Amino acid sequence: MNTIGHTLKFTIFGESHGRYVGAILDGLPAGLHIDVEQIQHEMDLRRPAPLIGTARHEEDTVEISGGIRDGVLTGTPLLFLIRNTDVRSAVYEEMRNIPRPGHADYTSFVKYRGHSDYRGGGQFSGRMTAPMVAAGAAARQYLSSKGMRVAARVVSIHDVEDRKNYSFQEIENRRFSNEIRCVDEETAVRMRDRILEARKNSDSVGGIIECRATGVAAGLGEPFFDTVEGELSKMIFAIPAVKGIEFGSGFSSTRMTGSENNDPFAIQDGKVVTHTNNAGGINGGITNGMDVVFRVAFKPTSSIPKVQKSVDLSSMKETEMQVKGRHDPCIVPRAVIAVEAACCLVFADLLLRSGYS
Repeated sequence: MNTIGHTLKFTIFGESHGRYVGAILDGLPAGLHIDVEQIQHEMDLRRPAPLIGTARHEEDTVEISGGIRDGVLTGTPLLFLIRNTDVRSAVYEEMRNIPRPGHADYTSFVKYRGHSDYRGGGQFSGRMTAPMVAAGAAARQYLSSKGMRVAARVVSIHDVEDRKNYSFQEIENRRFSNEIRCVDEETAVRMRDRILEARKNSDSVGGIIECRATGVAAGLGEPFFDTVEGELSKMIFAIPAVKGIEFGSGFSSTRMTGSENNDPFAIQDGKVVTHTNNAGGINGGITNGMDVVFRVAFKPTSSIPKVQKSVDLSSMKETEMQVKGRHDPCIVPRAVIAVEAACCLVFADLLLRSGYS
């Protein structure tokens, strides 16, 4: 199932060490002006930073074929192509039959009867977020035409947290001011130190990203099963290493009473609003007009240089292995733009399903 979406359909293809990774985006309205340079800018935000990211260097130049002429969408599908140029596949050959702990090597081996592309994780690599970012950047421009904006930030790296509350404007303006993608500069320094400490110890760390969407129209969502939370969750879990998602007050709501967790309604400038936003902008799977807020948990990068226990699938014997190749000691900073892209794709589809054009 490489296609997702109802009115706006997003199809992803390629593998980490294949010739290309790419996407097809079908359903954005004809006549929409698209800034191609902005799409490339968002792709550049996905690049790894020195030391805290992988040494693999991809230019990630986006080639857009079809669907656009003179910066205006024609109504036919957009095809995004991104070349893989800096690949070193030989290091994966000796691990071909030895699944890396924490990866999808074993499950994909079983699922595809030994035929899956094992090089760099194949279709299960974080490399697959590149076409998601490209398509999401186009979807973001459609959302912008409807007055909607999306911004995410790093909330925590391992045990280092940014506990401050920020306005949407603060997050939007400052989220890319440093390579960690944390709004608070002092906390960003401590997060970077934690990543470098893990790297020094041949290990990795995970973290949490918070994403917000503002200017969201009330009434989006298609209950019973295509709720806003459900649609976002399905897309978000397509991002490698995601292990959890929560909306609004999330799991902390279990420690509240109903009177604390409920969001009282009010009228502001002739518009229905809520005094608080514990619901994260969603009631009954439908947007209520407040900011949609959710947080995403990312596990530590599975590829680490430490010697680990595994099995040899060719001999069916236990063995030890050491992952080679180039990997991020923490993928969380690079995932911020991917989470935003996923959110943009979902809301563009929900808007179009609700009759917006």
